[in-house]
Amino acid sequence: MPEKGCVVLATAGREKGRLFVVLQCSEARCLIADGRTRRLRHPKRKNPRHLQPTGRRLDPEQYAADGRLRRALAEAEHRDDDTNPERGR
Repeated sequence: MPEKGCVVLATAGREKGRLFVVLQCSEARCLIADGRTRRLRHPKRKNPRHLQPTGRRLDPEQYAADGRLRRALAEAEHRDDDTNPERGR
């Protein structure tokens, strides 16, 4: 189960393929945000089975505000693109 501060990839629903940070998680639901469509004040409730951890964690300062969260997730996505062997680099 993802923990608070983990960067996760949504694997189902209209958010499929997008990165989020976990704000809170229980057995039944996780609260996730991306700072853009799902802001920190109105996080998305998502089934933890539909989230794939990326192995990255954000410091609490990185998701203290929506703008910081957007930047941190963009950097995480960029780093993942650079290390993704399927891109043919």
